[in-house]
Amino acid sequence: MGPSLKLTTWGQTQLMILYLLVSGTCCLVTVLQPPVIMSALGRAVVLQSKLILSPDEKLGQTILYWDHLKGDLESDRPWPSLGRYKSRVALMDINKDSFNKSILLKNVQWADSGEYRCKLSIVTEGKRFRTQGKPTLLMVYDSMIFNITAHDDSLLCCEVKVTRDPGVVLSIFHNGSKLETGDSAPEEAAAALPYVTLSKSVHVRDGGNYECQLHLNADLITKSSFHYYQSGVKVFPEPWALYGSILMVPITVLLGLIIVEKCRS
Repeated sequence: MGPSLKLTTWGQTQLMILYLLVSGTCCLVTVLQPPVIMSALGRAVVLQSKLILSPDEKLGQTILYWDHLKGDLESDRPWPSLGRYKSRVALMDINKDSFNKSILLKNVQWADSGEYRCKLSIVTEGKRFRTQGKPTLLMVYDSMIFNITAHDDSLLCCEVKVTRDPGVVLSIFHNGSKLETGDSAPEEAAAALPYVTLSKSVHVRDGGNYECQLHLNADLITKSSFHYYQSGVKVFPEPWALYGSILMVPITVLLGLIIVEKCRS
C-alpha cells in the first residue's frame, strides 16, 4: 500500500459543489479539504486543498496559510513552514495562480497527528476577504507486526500503533473468514501518548492463510499476511518405485505372451 490514504467521498463532494457553483446557489469562493487522511509513520503525505471560484469571479492575489489546529504557537504552522515543520513542507504547485493549494508534509511523525486547516487571504475584482476550508484530520500508523509469539508457537499475534480514534479497528481473518480474537487493552500509562497500540491474537489450529487488517470505519488502511503450515502432519513421499512396479506388470506379461507365441511358431 502507498504511504498515505485519503478516506473520503471527496470526489462526490467536489461534484456537488461544482453543481452549486454553476447554478449560482453557492458562495463565491470555496476551499475544499478531505475530512480524513491516513499516513504511514516516516513517509510523506499530501494535505489536499483545492480552491473553487464561481464562474463570474476572477482570482487575484492570494496568500496561503496552513494551520495545525492543536498548535497554539505560530511557529507550529506548517505553511509558511516554521518551527518543527521547517524544511519538511513544500507546496504541491508553486504557481500562485493555481487553484491547487495542497502541501506535501515529509517524514510524518506522531506529533503531526491532528487537524489541519487551509486558510486563504484572497483578492478578487473589487473584493478582499479571507476564507478557509473544513479541517482535515491526519492520522498516522506504524508498521504492522504479525507473527507467531515467542512464548507460544500456536498463538498468532497482530500488533500496530495508530493515532487514537474510535473508528479504528484491527481484525484477523483465516482464508477470508473473520475470526474471534483475544484483545489486549491499552495500558492507562500510555494515555498521554499520541498513539494507541492495538493488538489481536488467535490460536492457530488449521493451516492456510491468515491476514491481519487495520480499518478506519469501512476503509482498509493496511494489512499483513501469515501463511501457517499445520504442525504434526507427516508428509509421505510419492511412492514412485511402487508406481513403476505396477506399470511393469502388464509389460512383463505382454513380453511373455510374445515369447510363447514365437516359440510355438
